[in-house]
Amino acid sequence: MSPDQPGPRPDRPDPTPRQPDLGQVRAELEARRDRTRERVATLAKRPERGSSLGFGKRIGDGTTEAIGRLTDIGVGGELEHSLARTERALAKLDEGTYGICDSCGEPISPGRLRALPDGVLCLECSSKAPRPRPTRRR
Repeated sequence: MSPDQPGPRPDRPDPTPRQPDLGQVRAELEARRDRTRERVATLAKRPERGSSLGFGKRIGDGTTEAIGRLTDIGVGGELEHSLARTERALAKLDEGTYGICDSCGEPISPGRLRALPDGVLCLECSSKAPRPRPTRRR
């Protein structure tokens, strides 16, 4: 670099998009997959025998635990969806198609992959994809 040309400024982000390090992405996805599997397994466990949860007449009669369990059940569905996304991204790494949109076949932007390493759709296809609807409580 000549003295006439200024170097990169530390206060500005690098304008050239960089491809993510696939080894680092794999390690992050595998760690995420393992954590999510553990959480799903924990949520799927049956409550211990003799620890029946119910809504009592007064707060503290199992009400807090019962509400916590209902919340966990709702979270479980989202965790399973997240696990499926993570496993699909790992499969794409194995196939050599990581960074290619599952829907349109176009490249996924490096910035999107950095933000969502388990993303398998480009921004345009993701915006068109149906969103999973939360289950309604009755």
